[in-house]
Amino acid sequence: MTTIPGFRPLASGKVRDLYVPEDDDGTLLLVASDRVSAFDVVLEPGIPGKGAVLTSLTRRWFALLPEVPNHLAADESAVPEDLRDRAMLVRRLSMHPVECVVRGVITGSGYAEYRERGSISGVPLPAGLQDGDLLPEPIFTPAYKAEQGEHDENIAFDRVVELVGGDTAEALRSRSLEVYARARQLAAERGLILADTKLEFGDDPATGELVLADEVLTPDSSRYWDAEAYAAGNRGVSFDKQIVRDWLKAHWDGSGAPPALPADVVERTAGRYRELQDLLGA
Repeated sequence: MTTIPGFRPLASGKVRDLYVPEDDDGTLLLVASDRVSAFDVVLEPGIPGKGAVLTSLTRRWFALLPEVPNHLAADESAVPEDLRDRAMLVRRLSMHPVECVVRGVITGSGYAEYRERGSISGVPLPAGLQDGDLLPEPIFTPAYKAEQGEHDENIAFDRVVELVGGDTAEALRSRSLEVYARARQLAAERGLILADTKLEFGDDPATGELVLADEVLTPDSSRYWDAEAYAAGNRGVSFDKQIVRDWLKAHWDGSGAPPALPADVVERTAGRYRELQDLLGA
């Protein structure tokens, strides 16, 4: 992790690095890197400018969702000037060990689970759905957060209740569906289909308030599709790292270290991130 004056390193994840202010005032510095991950592994090289895009989009969605409490600190003046495009000073929360996934489209790992079980995270779905079909209504399909290098585990709602308690589980589900519904509407106004998203929440230790945290509605945590292309029958034209996923599936069997991404894959992925940033006005 990079040395940042006034802060000490706390943890490094697949994409983000966390720092604690030296005065430990109850905040954290969340720095988004250009690292890219797929299938729970970090790949090389990174995507130039990606950290800045993720931060810009997260801030944009916080502004578009003012009714949802988020983890931004009231005063971010402590963020170093050279990191302002990719860092946020945030409140320290008691994070819930649940990935709050909402799906409005059946695709990806959800489609694979549906084909095997006829359901996703215990939510039964109609028979005969095809990859990329819009669901009759959005569904909450939580997952248990895995350690770095491990795969998140899709879990039923009953398991969420066991992990966090009934009231919190209900709050996580209802808040996640509310955020998705609002974001889906706003994305549609910009020619985008928000196929699915992954949200994270924590409790403010001082107030007990449920707070939206980490990255929000970015191309790393969500699938955005081109609505015009979808209407024309071309499903899955995405503004995220699907280019990386597709290349990796074709060139890596999951064993050993993944191969390095070729320059054209890096360049095309960076371009799609920037296109989404422009479409959402971030």
